[in-house]
Amino acid sequence: MRALLISTYELGRQPFGLASPAAWLRREGVEVDCLDAAKDRLTPDRARRADLVAFHLPMHTATRLAAPLIREVRAVNPLARLCAYGLYAPLNAAWLEGLGVHDVLGGEFEEDLALIARDLRAAGEQAAARDARGGRVPRLRFLVPDRSGLPPLDRYAALALGDGRQVTVGYTEASRGCRHLCRHCPVVPIYQGQFRVVQPDVVLADIAAQVAAGARHMTFGDPDFLNGPTHALRVVEALHAAWPTLTYDVTVKVEHLLRHRDVLPRFRDTGCAFITTAVESLDDRVLALLDKGHTCQDFLDAVTLCREAGVTLAPTFVAFHPWMTLDGYCALLDEIEALGLVAHVAPVQLAVRLLVPDGSRLLDLAEVRALVQAFDPGTLTWPWRHEDPRVDGLHLAVTAAAAAHGKGNRHAAFDAIRALARAHAGRPPAGPARRSTINVAHLTEPWYCCAEPGPEQMV
Repeated sequence: MRALLISTYELGRQPFGLASPAAWLRREGVEVDCLDAAKDRLTPDRARRADLVAFHLPMHTATRLAAPLIREVRAVNPLARLCAYGLYAPLNAAWLEGLGVHDVLGGEFEEDLALIARDLRAAGEQAAARDARGGRVPRLRFLVPDRSGLPPLDRYAALALGDGRQVTVGYTEASRGCRHLCRHCPVVPIYQGQFRVVQPDVVLADIAAQVAAGARHMTFGDPDFLNGPTHALRVVEALHAAWPTLTYDVTVKVEHLLRHRDVLPRFRDTGCAFITTAVESLDDRVLALLDKGHTCQDFLDAVTLCREAGVTLAPTFVAFHPWMTLDGYCALLDEIEALGLVAHVAPVQLAVRLLVPDGSRLLDLAEVRALVQAFDPGTLTWPWRHEDPRVDGLHLAVTAAAAAHGKGNRHAAFDAIRALARAHAGRPPAGPARRSTINVAHLTEPWYCCAEPGPEQMV
């Protein structure tokens, strides 16, 4: 029995979404081949040898990139059992089934994949299809991810320390899902306010394996690291005790930064290099529409708290949305500079456009339903156009500028983007942004991909 697990894009990280199910399948005695298509090409021989082919779809970009690979596998191996799993699989179930996918799995997919393999071995092609499109998410006793067969860590994104040095980065997850119900978040339709912890011994064993493989920094991919503060602190304090020089980064909601402010010094003391927080907008009306759970003032307070605690904050934004104005976008840029955050914000963050996938809670709003166009199976979104065509023109220009500057100087990228914004708004040019003397650590691959510029960029 052979299984081929395929990842198409996981934000420049070695795919946890392959390593974790690989451990479950190998425990069943399945021969597992892991392919990261972002690094290596799928060959016909690899596809032909597999009885089970499973695609990890954790995000919108990954899902769209999977389509030609699914077709390729079907062409060379029509008898293979095809599965799709991850956040964006249930959201696009009908589309995936139209491509020939048999099984669509959502959260906590490892056990179901193992059961599919077991059933397939027992019943062959007649094995019943499994479907996990929401509802109660199971509680698993996780296995330590098995990363054998994956490309080495040094082929993935590194941590840039801000002084020219870079270090090798690993990736793990201490929890999945989220307690919160932000309208635009792809986690919500699958987990519906639930979250699940990964047992600390499993997390630490996964970190140990990656440290042995050369990792000197760990990214925790939890949707919100402080959904379970006690669990989170237990993990990072054990990490620091075992590897005192190992740094890490986490993602935390603005409201959790305020609610658990006493945690920030402990993050600093255990090696937290930066905290990513999804600010999305500085407009309170937009924040309410997105059901973010914080206000603009809350974000300003969080900036102050993190600065006082000596922890670097890395804000992310949904800069382009139907309710923005050109003046509002210029004001966003001015506020980023005024807060001294230019070096903290990846240029692509200033180009991110609101995505409305099928199943999004945004569609619960009559205001959103009125502005979106018919669902587009080509982009897997409910497209929208801004009522001011200058905004869509600015989005294309900013996306191009962010891509052109790539991993270069963030201040230069910011200045170029602000010049575009002010020109589109009919404002006079501004001077260059204030240069920070602080070295800001950041990953060499931004949190969002801008490889596919267009009106439906991933959020």
